[in-house]
Amino acid sequence: MEEPQRARSLTVTTTASSFAENFSTSSSSFAYDREFLRTLPGLLIVAEIVLGLLVWTLIAGTEYFRVPAFGWVMFVAVFYWVLTVFFLIIYITMTYTRIPQVPWTTVGLCFNGSAFVLYLSAAVVDASSVSPERDSHNFNSWAASSFFAFLVTICYAGNTYFSFIAWRSRTIQ
Repeated sequence: MEEPQRARSLTVTTTASSFAENFSTSSSSFAYDREFLRTLPGLLIVAEIVLGLLVWTLIAGTEYFRVPAFGWVMFVAVFYWVLTVFFLIIYITMTYTRIPQVPWTTVGLCFNGSAFVLYLSAAVVDASSVSPERDSHNFNSWAASSFFAFLVTICYAGNTYFSFIAWRSRTIQ
């Protein structure tokens, strides 16, 4: 048995906006935190980016595929370099203020903590894989990448400490 069809009411709502209004030059909603790069965590992030770039470019410029351990070092270095650039953009543009649903202090602590642990393992693997007998013409690049990997590890350790302090002060409140 079929039920009789009810009359449907339709409501259509329309809005009008000007595309140019959203991009007016008189006022901008784009935030830029110039002071962040003057803080110790900001300087550490810049150091992580510069030193991390050195780590993976020094390895990528060689025949690193001959030593399987360098694949792990390359993965860690490139992965965390890209994510660190991403976080620097988030911090400089103050995007974290526009997305309050994300627990940024916890995200920062997890990111920096995992970067510290994995970079430490990559730096140890990098240093233990460097040998002048293995491939003499790549030795200097690999040794330098190992040195810079330990420096990046120290930077991530510092940012992990600052992230922990920020996280702990958020959870106490």
